[in-house]
Formats: sequence, C-alpha cells, structure tokens
Amino acid sequence: MSLDLSTVDSVIAQGPFSADWPSLERYVVPEWYQDAKFGIFLHWGVYAVPAFGNEWYPRNMYKQGSPEFEHHVATYGPHKQFGYKDFIPGFTAAQFNADDWAQLFVEAGARYVVPVAEHHDGFALYDSDFSQWTAVHHGPKRDLIGEQAAAYRKQGLHFGASSHRAEHCWFFGYGREFDSDVPDFPDFYDAAHGEKDEPSKAYLDDWLLRSCEIVVKYQPEIVWFDWKIEDSWYQPYLQRFAAFYYNHAAAHGYPAAINYKLGAMPDSAGVFDVERGSLATQRGHFWQTDTSVCKKSWGAIAHHDYRTVDSLVDDLIDIVSKNGCLLLNLAPRADGTIPKEQQAILRGMGAWLKVNGAAIYDTRPWTVFGEGPTEVVEGQFKENDRAAFTAADIRFTQGKDGTLYALPLALPTDRRVTIRTLATHPVTEVRLLGHEGALAFTQDSTGLHVTLPETLPCEHALALAVR
Repeated sequence: MSLDLSTVDSVIAQGPFSADWPSLERYVVPEWYQDAKFGIFLHWGVYAVPAFGNEWYPRNMYKQGSPEFEHHVATYGPHKQFGYKDFIPGFTAAQFNADDWAQLFVEAGARYVVPVAEHHDGFALYDSDFSQWTAVHHGPKRDLIGEQAAAYRKQGLHFGASSHRAEHCWFFGYGREFDSDVPDFPDFYDAAHGEKDEPSKAYLDDWLLRSCEIVVKYQPEIVWFDWKIEDSWYQPYLQRFAAFYYNHAAAHGYPAAINYKLGAMPDSAGVFDVERGSLATQRGHFWQTDTSVCKKSWGAIAHHDYRTVDSLVDDLIDIVSKNGCLLLNLAPRADGTIPKEQQAILRGMGAWLKVNGAAIYDTRPWTVFGEGPTEVVEGQFKENDRAAFTAADIRFTQGKDGTLYALPLALPTDRRVTIRTLATHPVTEVRLLGHEGALAFTQDSTGLHVTLPETLPCEHALALAVR
C-alpha cells in the first residue's frame, strides 16, 4: 500500500469506524488481550550506547548544567563535534537474535511483546519510508522491528509496537540554546521546538503517516502511545489514526488495540495505560500498567537498580484482580544482549506463572478485587508509594470455568490463611496450585480458614483454587 493522507482517509471511509469518538467508542477489546495478562515491553535504541542517566539522555545531554551535559562534554567532547547522532554507529545490534529473545519471553510466561518502534529521539527501529534515520539505513542496518515481529509470532506471542513520535518535535529543543549540532541536522533533530509549542501541520501529518505506516507494514495487535497525544492539536489526528488502524485490522483479519494515557481517548475507544503505577480498585474497562524491571531507567544504563521478582509477582496479581494486565519493560544493551539480571527476573516470573498461571491467564475480575490492610496509591509513578504487601493482602480472580482464585500476596508464617471475604461464600473444596490434594478448611463468621501444607510450591505469592 502506497501511503499518503488520501490513502489514510480512503481506509477510514471504508469503515466500520469513522474518525470521531462516538464511532470509536464502539470498539471492543480483543479477547486474547484480556486473556493474556502479562507482556514484555522493550526500550531499545541509540540511547543504549551512552547508557548514562536514562533513556532521556538524548534530551538531557543538551541541557546545560545537567549531569548528562557535563558527562557528555567530559566523555565525548563539545556537542558541535559529537552530538547525539554520532552515537548511532555504536548501536550495532551485533549480538541481537530475535529468536533468542522470543524464547526467553516464552520462558517468562509472557503472552505478548511490545518493542519500541520509535522513541522520543526520532530514530526508527523499523523500515520507514518517511525518514532516512532508521536502523535499516544506519547503525545495525537491519529492520529490527520486522525481525522481532516474525520471531514473536513464530513462538505464538502476540506482537505490538510503541510509538513515541509525538514527543520528538520538542525533544532536542535544548540543543538550540548553545552551539551544538542540532541546528545543522534538521532532518534528524527536526524542528526542536519548545515542549509546549504546537507542532506544525506538516509535523502532525507526518506523525499520522508514520503511525499508519507501522500498522500497514507490521500489522501490530497493539499500538502503544506515550503521552502528548492528549494535547488538543493531536486529538483530530488521533481519531483519524484510530479509525485507520481499527478499519485496517478489520479488513485484514487481525485484532487491534490502542494503548493511551492521561485521558487521551474515551474509556471504551482503547485500552487505558498507567505508567509505573496501578489503580486502587477494579475498573470496569480493561486496562494496563507499564513498568520496568529497572527502577531508574527504561533504557540501558551502566548501573541498574532492579525490582525483585516478588514485588513484580505481587503487582501482576494486584493488577489482574482489578481487570488489568502488566506490560513489563526490559532494557537491552546496544549490542542486543539482555543483561543476565533481567533474564533472571524474567525466568523467576516464568517459574511462578508455570505453577500459578491458572489463577492469572484467561481469568476475569471477581465480585471484589481483594482484601487486606495495604492501600495502593492510585496513579502514574506511584508504584513506590505503598508499603510491601502482606499475607493478609489477598486478591481474587475468577476462571472462565467459574473457579474462584484467592491469592495471598505474601507467604503466611503459620501455615494458615484466613480469607474474611469468604466467610459466607459457599465452599466445598480448596486446593493450592502446585500441590496435590485438597486442603483442610473451616468457615465461620470471621472468614474461610485454610490450612496450608508444610511444603509450599513457590516462594512468592500463593494461589488457592476455591470451589
């Protein structure tokens, strides 16, 4: 398909969706997505070459007085002689093997993968007809998104792609405040506006075409957008993109979902995403958390501070009980290797899911999401604003066969679990996933009291099947 604005509008005109919110609110989230519960996010790009600070190094290296600015001058010299573009040859992907990544993600128990197709820095990891600044023409000279799409689908994983292009128009703005290479390469650094400046019509048209291009070339089942698309000037373009994407998916027979933040879309027009945070209670509409195994950065840096498997398992359970799913980010190195610490976290998640997956995959929310003393602070960037979950914090999910699952988020110290919510719930049998045989239990006005076996099947949260 030759892609221009008239082609985009032609696809929209064919329906079934038109480019307005009332029409787009008829969207239905694919069943596979609601079943999957756990996916992998991948922030991998040129910013992995300096591997300093975080994935915003491209912006902050031009911000005078910042640690990144000082580091850059001390390490690489003046920005006029060595700018961000000069890191591109170091982004080699020399050790990257998409099949190896896919196998690791299967071992992790993931059901879908969303690599970053283009981050704020404007360097596309896919084969774009709208830019020469891509991994196909520079750096590794490979279609890194195409290779991943093929490898993940071969393993039965659902494939998505993220676009952060909306942030690019202001991302290098600091580079215009002193003598740097930014003004000399407008086709890469683009206009480098201020963060609150309205993008030009040409930029917005280009944003729409690049977004639609990803759809046409790779048919992702998820398109993940970062913030800024909630700005008023993006809204009509976002509606056009959504109609194009949903219509293209309908015409070509694949499911589609758009991830959005900050109220950029009506609740039922896409899938709401919360960055590094959660919701305090159940949400009627299916939603998603995106967070990272790395606390300080989404992209590769020299010294990561990693999340624990235990904390990530707890977050997964809490999110799923509230009608959500977890998209967990990794930070590969510039050569395409995934650090062993990150691999270990993934395999730890996979080991837990191998035992307890029946309480996560293919489930739906129960009448209530859970009970317990630990309060979850709702919203973005709030994941560290609560105490650790305890054995008294219990979450509920329900299988499609009607089985109720109760999941204590920490191991009890006395081999006894009390579930207050189930004091009067009809119970005929309680089993522990990963353990043979039924468990002893009693019920009274204070709850359902379950006696656990001496040997537990896992070292993180437990999953009780209640019938």
